[in-house]
Amino acid sequence: MKRRAFIKKTFLGLTGVGLLGGLYAWQIEPFWLEFVKMKMPVKNLPQDLVGKTLMQISDIHIGNRFDYNYIIESFDKAREFSPDFVVYTGDYVSTYKDEVQFDKLTKVLDKCVMGKLGTIGILGNHDYGKNWKQNEVALKVSSMLTERKVSMLRNEQKEINGLNFIGFDDYWGTNFNGELTMKDFDNNKASIALCHNPDVCDLEIWKDFKGWILSGHTHGGQCKPPFLPPLLLPVKNKKYTAGKINLENGRTLYINRALGHLWQIRFNVRPEITIFELQKG
Repeated sequence: MKRRAFIKKTFLGLTGVGLLGGLYAWQIEPFWLEFVKMKMPVKNLPQDLVGKTLMQISDIHIGNRFDYNYIIESFDKAREFSPDFVVYTGDYVSTYKDEVQFDKLTKVLDKCVMGKLGTIGILGNHDYGKNWKQNEVALKVSSMLTERKVSMLRNEQKEINGLNFIGFDDYWGTNFNGELTMKDFDNNKASIALCHNPDVCDLEIWKDFKGWILSGHTHGGQCKPPFLPPLLLPVKNKKYTAGKINLENGRTLYINRALGHLWQIRFNVRPEITIFELQKG
């Protein structure tokens, strides 16, 4: 009987721990936003931009899988930092289903965080709709951001207040063109590259670019066992998980863990907004 009672108590205890862990991963961590602060040395950075801040927001995933008011509340918190530049690195919606999704996105984008000196955006794979092939969805999402004074870069570069932004269209979408994006690259400019999918870093398109590449897409796996890599990553190069990664040839990749989520579950991978302080590189 003692042995049977011990087994019963152990089973009930493990069940309780499992339920608490599931509740935490479902209701707490998906909304436990972390503001990550980091220095960003940039080659050729103008002196008047030293000490300015650049905020990265990625993967807000507006859809039907979690309450979009969480994103609005996160934007309100982010706005308090009064960033000089803001970059949005794709996936504004989860896979497009109907016009209701755009109604929700409208409410969110009406509250989007804007940079004092400039606000830049690129598209992600989910912004291309079903199977990443609905160009009309990508055009709609892009135009909604443009209407709100976000400079959308689709395989192009744009210099804003002394900082050159290189914006790749999504790697899985129908419009990606890395060669076109880098065609007029000037190594004498202070430049930062934006590409939603970090696998772009492994393509032979970068010429003599030496600097920071800001990505999203992976969500850090959303669930990560302690001391182990994430179980699922939507990238070919599995070293591209999250955070700062030093690449070869003087390039530095930073993968944002995402503000939103594909599904309302996270474990050991908190949602993130990143704030970089610009420095001379």
